[in-house]
Amino acid sequence: MSPRAKAQRPGMHWPALLAGVAVMLVVSVDPRALISASPGRTHLAAALLCWAMSAALVRGVGFVPAHPAGRWLLSAWASAAALAGCLAARFV
Repeated sequence: MSPRAKAQRPGMHWPALLAGVAVMLVVSVDPRALISASPGRTHLAAALLCWAMSAALVRGVGFVPAHPAGRWLLSAWASAAALAGCLAARFV
C-alpha cells in the first residue's frame, strides 16, 4: 500500500460512534420520545433520527464510502444535520 493510501485510510471516529450508540439506546429504551401531537412531524423526526443514527454508526466504525454521494450521506456532518433536523421537527 502506498504512503498516500495509508494517509487517507479512515479510522474510528469516536464522537460519531458515541452519538450513534446514544441515539440507538435512547430510542430502544424509550421510543415514546419520538411521539408528538402531529403524526406527520413524528414520522419526519423518526426518519431523520434513523438517518442520523445510521450515518453516525457507519462513520463511527471508520467506514467511508468511495462514491461522493454516499460519502456525504453517511458523514459525521450529515449525521449532525439530520439530528438537528429531527430535533427541529420534534420540538419546534
